[in-house]
Amino acid sequence: MRRARHAAAKRELQAAQPLDRVFGALADPVRRAILSRLDGEELLVSELAEPFAISLQAVSRHIQVLAKAGLLKKERSGRVRRCRLDAGPIYTAAVWLNRYSKYWEDQFDTLALWLDRIERRKAGSKRRNMRRKARQHSP
Repeated sequence: MRRARHAAAKRELQAAQPLDRVFGALADPVRRAILSRLDGEELLVSELAEPFAISLQAVSRHIQVLAKAGLLKKERSGRVRRCRLDAGPIYTAAVWLNRYSKYWEDQFDTLALWLDRIERRKAGSKRRNMRRKARQHSP
């Protein structure tokens, strides 16, 4: 029984490794910005590096991390390397995250109820103030 649980836990950890790489890659703001730039277009590594105040070598390392996570594909043609987004792993991460959406959706529902209650109190307070002012100005 204990070995079976250990084996199941080990399989779950191995299955989670690609997801871990995706979340690890997405944890860095430069890598997220690179992915944003690749949304809908294919760019050269030098073009990807342009807006960043870091070396081309540093951008290349970020690209490597993204490629290992499966988030981008690199194509080489001679000395030119083009990169394009592969959103498949992002979809996988979104599906995984969605399993937990019930927790934040409940909180959003509760927040909506509180905001509605606050708005009704404000509206009621405004009406009372307007009636009070009207009584003060009437003869």
